[in-house]
Amino acid sequence: MKPDIIILDFSGIYQEEDFYREEQVSWVDFRDISGTNCYCDGEAQGQILDRLEKYPASGIYFIDSGNYHYMSRIGAERAAEPFHLLVFDNHTDMQLPAFGGLLSCGGWIASALEEVENLREVWLVGPDEEAYGQVEEQFKNRVHFLSREKLAEDRAQGLNRKSQDRGGRTESGSVNTLGVLSTLLQELPTDFPLYISIDKDVLCPEAAATTWSQGDMTLEEMLESLACLENHFSEKGGRILQVDICGECDPDESMENSRNDHANGELLKFWKKCLKRLDGSAV
Repeated sequence: MKPDIIILDFSGIYQEEDFYREEQVSWVDFRDISGTNCYCDGEAQGQILDRLEKYPASGIYFIDSGNYHYMSRIGAERAAEPFHLLVFDNHTDMQLPAFGGLLSCGGWIASALEEVENLREVWLVGPDEEAYGQVEEQFKNRVHFLSREKLAEDRAQGLNRKSQDRGGRTESGSVNTLGVLSTLLQELPTDFPLYISIDKDVLCPEAAATTWSQGDMTLEEMLESLACLENHFSEKGGRILQVDICGECDPDESMENSRNDHANGELLKFWKKCLKRLDGSAV
């Protein structure tokens, strides 16, 4: 069965992209809702939840720029069963807003850890160690962290691993240079389904153009590592609950958007195949 593909439109930026044009997608327009940019107030949350009610808490969601990454927190809240959370992001997203009653793009993981009853543990890939060091200790005991520095160190050793042809082999025949990331993904527990949230700001500027500072992971590295996750979940009978993807650029910067369009297309192609395979293996 094909996974549902849902596009959440806050800024209009997806109208500048083509990756979904030949797909059957559901388009949810939020542009008329005020109080949503970077922070989401209670009234806006209520309107968003009302419009999402007819859509499943599963499938592939595209959720606009990183300014709206708090939609992952709303998506997590909609999960009806216990789950783990895997996040790719160049930022920790665990800084609670100064004012109560607001859901923020920079604090949604902390909010989920505090308030989403079904969330068990979090795996966070990409922020630097300094940023993670500023996270409150109360959140760290349920978070498994893989830093940007560790990824860079591993990448520097990747050519040596590749020449020795050790592990990380994907269906395409290439060898993943990020062994530490592949290892982490292949060791994720499958006792509960997995919610996956990808902010493209974890990617290098050559792979995506986002509204926030970016990491240095290539799209190829991400896809090769995710293939290891897919194989692991297929072998262990694991389930993926939902995938969401954000990290679009500002609409005023749409001339830079071809990289995002390409990255979204590659990620959509991967997740369509992955979710279909995992759904079939679970039957």
